[in-house]
Amino acid sequence: MSTSTSNKKQYGVLAEFRNPKELIDAAKVTNQSGYRNFDTFSPFPIHGMDKAMSLQKSKLGWIVFSHGIVGFTGAITMIYWMMVVDYPLNISGKTLMNIPAWVPVTFELTVLLSAFGAVFGMFFLNGLPKFNHPLFNSENFKKVTDDGFFLCIEAEDPQYDSEKVQNFLKEAGATNIETIYDE
Repeated sequence: MSTSTSNKKQYGVLAEFRNPKELIDAAKVTNQSGYRNFDTFSPFPIHGMDKAMSLQKSKLGWIVFSHGIVGFTGAITMIYWMMVVDYPLNISGKTLMNIPAWVPVTFELTVLLSAFGAVFGMFFLNGLPKFNHPLFNSENFKKVTDDGFFLCIEAEDPQYDSEKVQNFLKEAGATNIETIYDE
């Protein structure tokens, strides 16, 4: 089935590089050239890529921390309410606020809500779920899980011009360049 590319919306330009060094160098040049909506893809993490792309620190740590605080506070409040206010039981003359006995429940609720914060925070920050991504339409992009190193400059970037981006990536050392369309 042949479909005209003129009526499809461009997602961006995808470029392949030979190795991690070339990819990180291309990311530095892309960042220094003022492009902001771009991403790199490789079969393994490349140390220094965050710095090359000028990425900010993740907000996920703060999300997990805040959920942990809510879990801790909720556990202490819940146990205090149940053991001291709602249904006080005097067991062997011990105090109603038996803090050491509260530690396991407090720990478990803190860890549970922190884990929920990590998982759902990651989903939120990554914009998941995505059932399909335009890059998956590229046959060449399938190499990213094995031995491919890719950089994609997205059409949403304010400086984006398909021809200029392709020439820029060619000068950056890309071996294979293709325009990706959002279907």
